[in-house]
Amino acid sequence: MTGPKTTLGKVLLAGAALAATLGAASAQPLTVVELFTSQGCSSCPPANANLIKVKDQPGVLALSFNVTYWDYLGWKDTFGRQEFTQRQVNYEPPLGHDGPFTPQVVVNGSHDAVGAAPGEIQSLINKGGRTQGPELSLGNGKVSIGAGTAPGGGADIWLVRYDKGVIEVPVSRGENTGRTLPHANVVHSLEKLGRWNGKAATLPLPAAGGGLSTAVLVQAPDGGPILAAAAD
Repeated sequence: MTGPKTTLGKVLLAGAALAATLGAASAQPLTVVELFTSQGCSSCPPANANLIKVKDQPGVLALSFNVTYWDYLGWKDTFGRQEFTQRQVNYEPPLGHDGPFTPQVVVNGSHDAVGAAPGEIQSLINKGGRTQGPELSLGNGKVSIGAGTAPGGGADIWLVRYDKGVIEVPVSRGENTGRTLPHANVVHSLEKLGRWNGKAATLPLPAAGGGLSTAVLVQAPDGGPILAAAAD
């Protein structure tokens, strides 16, 4: 016969096991898909649409970074930031390109494609797989990074704030005049939180404002591979 204390113990153990399972699930490696796009680029809408198709896929962190170098064509990108342009510029030498272009999709910081053809982003996701770096989790106002092998000199820890979902943007000038362009998971800010040297570490995570979602990337410097990623 099972007594009350034994039953309570089993319930507590079951609850702990469930919590551990949920925690492990939230910390599973992700595939990071970055689309570098511009509202002033007539070739970008198909890539935007392809990103929308994969944004809710389990295990995928899809992010739209709007760049600024097409603003001179007559339409200033409403989400464009110079730091997003610089992020793309940093990727080009390791990926074998002379300079940035749009649209460009980069997966895990190590594989890229134009991303505009049907199924092209999905193929890149299949090729890139999941990140292979340290355990990474977000919660209780902290970023927790497990121990592992860091690149020489350490890895950068990036804080990304983005608007989860799809935003429709009407464009009244430039190459996309008269079109309303959908954007998925638009990034609003990119900030370096610190460095990871291979040792387990915990960093404070600033609270997000404006209803934005949060992602953290651990990445080799100068446009190198993304080692780990987590999102809330």
